[in-house]
Amino acid sequence: MIVSRAPVRFSLGGGGTDLPSYSREHGGFLVASAIDKYIFVCAARPFYNTIRLAYSTMEEVDSVEQVNHRIYREALRLLGVESQIELHSFADIPANTGLGSSGAFTVALLNALHTYKRQFASSAQLAEEACTIEIDRLKEPIGKQDQYISAYGGITAFTFNKDGSVDVEPIKMRDEVIADLESNLLVFYTGVERSASSVLSDQAKTIQSNTDDAVARMHRIKELGYETRRILMSGSIDKYGELLHEHWTNKRKLSSKMSDPTIDEHYDAARNAGAIGGKLIGAGGGGFFMFYARPSERRRVYEMMIARGLKPLRFRFDFDGARIGANFHRS
Repeated sequence: MIVSRAPVRFSLGGGGTDLPSYSREHGGFLVASAIDKYIFVCAARPFYNTIRLAYSTMEEVDSVEQVNHRIYREALRLLGVESQIELHSFADIPANTGLGSSGAFTVALLNALHTYKRQFASSAQLAEEACTIEIDRLKEPIGKQDQYISAYGGITAFTFNKDGSVDVEPIKMRDEVIADLESNLLVFYTGVERSASSVLSDQAKTIQSNTDDAVARMHRIKELGYETRRILMSGSIDKYGELLHEHWTNKRKLSSKMSDPTIDEHYDAARNAGAIGGKLIGAGGGGFFMFYARPSERRRVYEMMIARGLKPLRFRFDFDGARIGANFHRS
């Protein structure tokens, strides 16, 4: 058996500028962080010459062409695994909640399949193959952030070039700054799951038509990504909370599906309790809120969100990226 894991992520600044509707015309830049919540994929060789898949349901088929799960099917095709394999997937967090779980699943799956074939795959290869599956083959209206941060891990800046290439820059931060950032970020689950595709498709249309100066807003979000990098490297992280507020103010105007009255009420309550800023992680519309609060206000924000029925998510940053946790594959 092989046990593969890949981390999910937070977008810290510049999120959304990796979307093709923007990056292919203007180039994108963002800062993301991997966290210690993982998607796991286990691979084993069954006795019979079939393909067995276990996720929210079960499949047992004779060929790749019969596989219903789209990402499983395309990954098996890409790696040329045609039979006699069993794959199980598990997750630390729910799907459709804005933490990039689909990209992390694809990265973990590919790493498991490469290991199953006794092949080494670099972080860059895993990220690009995952993008090939989700963006090129399955035509998902997403960018490359999720796959890259899951493969590389850490707190990392990504430049998304107009030609589709990606430059990767791990951000150099002092240990005490990393510890303070982990402590001052408060993350809560809204209880709302949503399809990122519908929100991102709507956002892409807004950008392409430049409705309500959408391109100018995206330019500013990209600038906030650069400012996030400067703040994290300097260690003056209270300024990051202020950036979060401006980021959310710009982002929520890019799609009518980005927010709703309940989400706005949660956000206002957190700010009134002392949060400097915050945003929904990922495409928006639900999932997880991330707030920044100084230590003196942290307890008040925490208690306010609990009182409103939100579930806290404790986390640490992950600096390993995609890894094989165990490999007992012998044949």
